[in-house]
Amino acid sequence: MKLWRQGKVKDVYDVDGHVLEFVFTDKISVFDKIIPSVVPQKGETLCRTSAFWFQMLRGMGIKSHFTELIPPNRMRVKKVAVITDYSKITPKTTNYLIPLEVICRHYVAGSLFDRINEGKVSPKELGFPAKKKVKYGDELPHPMIEVTTKLEKVDRPLTKAEAMKISAMSKAEYDDLVEIVLKIDAEIADEADQRDLIHVDGKKEFAFDEDRELMIVDTFGTADEDRWWDWIDVSKGKFTELSKEMVRQHYRKTGYYDKLKKARAAGKPEPAIPALPAKKVKEVTKLYIDLFERITGESY
Repeated sequence: MKLWRQGKVKDVYDVDGHVLEFVFTDKISVFDKIIPSVVPQKGETLCRTSAFWFQMLRGMGIKSHFTELIPPNRMRVKKVAVITDYSKITPKTTNYLIPLEVICRHYVAGSLFDRINEGKVSPKELGFPAKKKVKYGDELPHPMIEVTTKLEKVDRPLTKAEAMKISAMSKAEYDDLVEIVLKIDAEIADEADQRDLIHVDGKKEFAFDEDRELMIVDTFGTADEDRWWDWIDVSKGKFTELSKEMVRQHYRKTGYYDKLKKARAAGKPEPAIPALPAKKVKEVTKLYIDLFERITGESY
């Protein structure tokens, strides 16, 4: 097979011009940076978790690009065009990757909490009373949909109008996309609740197929794309990160994230991201295996 594309954590091979094969590696990335460390077993857990959710979509009647799982860490999917020049995408284009990442948030966490503290997002915008003191871990009155770019070097937040423009989507198509995200997240929440997990937020990606019908692509519902909390811990006021967020928090605590943010804001060269300590690598491996088992109910 020919190497078609190399992502931050997946290698993508062209099987026959119509089918791609994803190879889930043990690489890990945060803040759009590939960390110079590998996390053993990470690729397999992500691949098998993704397959679990794609099988769920089949039962829900929602289209995806998934065709088959090749254990332990490979997956075959339908091939779609990746068009980086937005001007070449029109309302009649078919079989292409929609150049957006769609984030759906259900609780106050991560960058949303940062933006609230910085005054960039108000309680009222989230559906809370205007004078409410929003705390970390608060459940949002209604799901919050955010959209960013997918194919640019650094993800860029977009308004609904901007998202529709660069992806050549009609309002009806965009609304259908959001409806699918909410429907999937409702199913994920039900599955997670059975195993004392809270689905905090997550991202999804889409493509149009050859008939210009929406289908889910890439992966979702994993420790990389989504954030999870333990229900019992949360009931005690403790928010234990059961996702790649654990790694992000490591780089926040070491001060690397602040340096990166300042460099990006100033348009200066970005500092290289340091490797994870050996002890942290073991913790992260255990996290990925444990979360796979809790999400799917299967034994690793």
